[in-house]
Amino acid sequence: MNDEKMTSHNIEAEYMDIANRNAWPIIYQKIGQECQSYSYTCLEAKKPQNKPLNRYRDVNPYDHSRVVLNRCERDYINANLVKMERANRKYILTQGPLAFTVGHFWLMVWEQNSRAILMLNKIIEKDVIKCHWYWPRGIGEEEKFVLSDVKLTVEQLSEEDCNYYTTRVFRISDMESSESREVIQFHYTTWPDFGVPSSPVAFLQFLKKVRSSGALEPDVGPPVVHCSAGIGRSGTFCLVDSCLVIIEKEGMESVNIQQVLLEMRKDRMGLIQTPDQLRFSYQAIIEGAKRFDPNYEDATMEESVYSTVAEEAEEEAPPPPPPRAESLTKAPARPLPAIPTSASLGNLNYSRSADSSSDEGPPTPPARDRPSPASSADDEDDEPVTIAESGEGGETLRRRRTRELAERVSSMKKRARDTERWHALKRSLYKPLTITFGFILAGIVIYTYVKH
Repeated sequence: MNDEKMTSHNIEAEYMDIANRNAWPIIYQKIGQECQSYSYTCLEAKKPQNKPLNRYRDVNPYDHSRVVLNRCERDYINANLVKMERANRKYILTQGPLAFTVGHFWLMVWEQNSRAILMLNKIIEKDVIKCHWYWPRGIGEEEKFVLSDVKLTVEQLSEEDCNYYTTRVFRISDMESSESREVIQFHYTTWPDFGVPSSPVAFLQFLKKVRSSGALEPDVGPPVVHCSAGIGRSGTFCLVDSCLVIIEKEGMESVNIQQVLLEMRKDRMGLIQTPDQLRFSYQAIIEGAKRFDPNYEDATMEESVYSTVAEEAEEEAPPPPPPRAESLTKAPARPLPAIPTSASLGNLNYSRSADSSSDEGPPTPPARDRPSPASSADDEDDEPVTIAESGEGGETLRRRRTRELAERVSSMKKRARDTERWHALKRSLYKPLTITFGFILAGIVIYTYVKH
């Protein structure tokens, strides 16, 4: 990878050269090949007691940079502290919480003194649960979470819809010390899995909003950034933000985007999931360097690199996104079907004891799913409605889509309840057998000792 510093003109020229040659897959592959020389281990993630805590079996945190939980029976969570010293930035990149890791997630937010959560995915994408709904569904004391296993409560104070993203403010309280702290969640709701936002401009407005909250500053804990696996969309956000900070401090000529990505991948594997996400990162960095310049005037930039995006999209659609494993290993593992639990779909106001999840673990995590080859990386879950929204046909279509979604959720809940009943039955049978076996073993030991 070339370490030579590039001028502002050269960064844009590099982008145009790659685009004209349609070489994004080649550049992306070269980055992946260089990462294969990394010798970092993931021993903690692969321990039998920790494997069920990973959403995907091929997305694991490195041991040297993993976040360690202090006030918990297990200190493991699928999360890494990603540092970019040149930008004076730290981020915690993590997977979307599972039903049985919600307490771990909030404990990490509390112990790391994080002031913001950046959620870059939807709960359900393409009929697949990508993240557990880990925050209270309503505002107020009566809706708050009581997380007894980690001795925390979480209450939602406010919610604001900002068109393509939503902000929520939570109050986390420590049940032991009675200390409390407010945390803001920035939920980007229109960023498709394996894809990119609709435009760099919208993304940069989101980034500017996050920055203005002070949540990225070094005097507070690192923000918790997550999508589903915590490497694709999350890596894109952190790469763009870090590069723009370096540009603001050192100038455009100091940034080598690919080198920054390689540096960040030393702390968490597989950051940036597709060639299209790498291309978008270039677009957002080039555009952001202009828009975040104090001397920039918010006007149409006809000469901007971003103005070529629409032309590129018309001339040639991006290749279908690869499986999650392509950015992690040479040979992607085949995905296994995920088995939902009732906790992942039902009422979320629960209190779990610290050892309640130790008797019965979840199923083996699947590998990261491959998107449909027929869909492009820019496909979103909510397709644009072709019938006029204001007309009778549009209203009928909306009602039908709402009804279909409700039926799917109802079916998923039923399957989850059946699965939970089966797990409960297994636990009820397993524990008496364990106790009986223990008594028998103890009797044998005592008999052997007395006899000899």
